[in-house]
Amino acid sequence: MTPGQGILRVDLDAIIENWRALRQRHGAAVAGVVKADAYGLGAAPVARALHAAGCSCFFVAHLTEGLALRAALGPGPDIAVLNGFPPGADADAALLPVLNHLGDVAAWRGSGRAALLHLDTGMSRLGLDAREQAVLAEDRARLDGIALRWVMTHLACADEPAHPMNTRQRDRFAAAAARIAPGVARSFANSSGIFLGEGFR
Repeated sequence: MTPGQGILRVDLDAIIENWRALRQRHGAAVAGVVKADAYGLGAAPVARALHAAGCSCFFVAHLTEGLALRAALGPGPDIAVLNGFPPGADADAALLPVLNHLGDVAAWRGSGRAALLHLDTGMSRLGLDAREQAVLAEDRARLDGIALRWVMTHLACADEPAHPMNTRQRDRFAAAAARIAPGVARSFANSSGIFLGEGFR
């Protein structure tokens, strides 16, 4: 080790226990988010440990991360790519694209592939905005031939339990998901959101 360098020891058992505690508290499936090399902890070893413990879904940010994770995990677990990717770009890796705007929806229409639909309810980073949501609600045929696995959103202020944005996002998401994809499973609470209570499952 050269001067100025440090050693980071990652306790995979502790990560597994944290995941199990969140899953138990949430009372529903909890995905493993391993984007940015599992936030510097090592995506492959972290995801392998979580998968061995029962985690069946992972999120990454970019296609390259998804391809690397599929190589590390092999077939089986779902790997969703938050920034999406064009049809065919994942070759035979069977990744899940996250559809973030109407252009994504149009690209995947008729593909027969599974995908996630991301609705922006207040984070203003990724996902169909209110205008695009209204267009899709008026013409749900745009989703024909896409096997929606979940409809998702992302909480902007979940680490502030009393923040009014939390309930606003909850209500916006419930209304939009019911209009656009009734009956499709929903993915809503991030780690902090799990602690907001029953209405945020």
